[in-house]
Amino acid sequence: FYDDGTYYIYYLKDGGDSYNHSVYLATTTDFVTYTEYDDPVLEANRSGGQDAWIGTGSVVKVEDKYYFFYTGHTDAANMEYAEKIMVAQGDSPTAFEKLEDWEITPPDELGQKRDFRDPQAYYDPETGNITLTVTASQSGTARILKYTLSADLQTVQYDGIIFTDPVGGFYNLECSDTFCIGDTWYLTYSAQDDTLWYAMSDTPYGPYGDPVRLDGKLFYAAKHVENGTDSFMVGWARRSESPSSTQDVSAWGGNLVAQKLVQKEDGTLALAPVDAVADSFSVRRALAVDQPHVGIEAGTLYTYADAFTCYESFRITGEFTFTGEGSFGLSFDYNGEQDKNKLISLSPSQGKVQLLFNEGSTPIAETAVDLQPGQTYTFTYIQEGSVGVFYIDGQAALTVRIYGASGKTIQLFAENNTVTFTSLRQYTRP
Repeated sequence: FYDDGTYYIYYLKDGGDSYNHSVYLATTTDFVTYTEYDDPVLEANRSGGQDAWIGTGSVVKVEDKYYFFYTGHTDAANMEYAEKIMVAQGDSPTAFEKLEDWEITPPDELGQKRDFRDPQAYYDPETGNITLTVTASQSGTARILKYTLSADLQTVQYDGIIFTDPVGGFYNLECSDTFCIGDTWYLTYSAQDDTLWYAMSDTPYGPYGDPVRLDGKLFYAAKHVENGTDSFMVGWARRSESPSSTQDVSAWGGNLVAQKLVQKEDGTLALAPVDAVADSFSVRRALAVDQPHVGIEAGTLYTYADAFTCYESFRITGEFTFTGEGSFGLSFDYNGEQDKNKLISLSPSQGKVQLLFNEGSTPIAETAVDLQPGQTYTFTYIQEGSVGVFYIDGQAALTVRIYGASGKTIQLFAENNTVTFTSLRQYTRP
């Protein structure tokens, strides 16, 4: 939620001093430095009841009040509904009191009472109404529903289904959000156990065109926020249950990641670094090579060349061009054994940029990209701790999780390809 120069980032805190996914808050003005609030903004009900667990919600400002719509979840056998939409109100965006007698229950047409969550609220001062979207499931198919609420919350009107999963196989489209950039409306959502998607429309709340993925599986639960000039997606980079695992990165939750939304000429979207985040890496570092360019001619075996150092936090920029169909990219040393290298791999023949473990044998995450031989592409890679995002500028972004590489050499690699990397630079923060 954005208000008067400040971004308010509400998140479900997992573990620690949080009770059953209670909502905590961090604020920032630039996505570089943050103020973290120690106490929960909205706490799960320690006595049980409908909100024994709290699920995703949203904050909206209506005149001089702030409403926090959220998911009340319970697994109690004596409760009719596993999930309802609930609300809290406050005089500021940092403190809320629950309205105990207010709720929205799933409409009968859904035929189920369990998956009904993630309310996203929007206020229209011209009509004096709040629009609420809710994700749900009907007959095993994921839907997104729409409601119209009066500003005083006394009237709730169900408007029906605005989006149905056209891909198939998803039973929930979590953390849905709708927004407008220019003349185009967008719907974003994180498909259950998948990744962030978006669909486009010429009008608010659909009908929508075919959805496409935005980033890979490790960037999840992202919501949109805008400041009047720029738009961003803020979500989490998925973590691993064990940092020593070389087989998967599949645990729930992770670290906050903010990415800038870029609208292309045809209305499609791409993710880019947040300007202030990229600019915060201003100290240029020496490369692991004498010149800011590296050429690799590779056959069937992986060929490596030293290039950078994996500092705790850093930014890498450069350009590349290639002639073949084989893969190439960045390689991170995990434990000194080449067959355990972690790769950010670009594959022109597959049309993908991927995170691969164990020197390419273990796929972790991927997203689509269209790369043509002979063309020059610019790239940016930003890593903080074990979280990184690789950008092919203006085209694609891939969020990655790379444990165990700090302090070691980062190499460039290729196989079955001839690749030239140029204008290579590396920066850290002051």
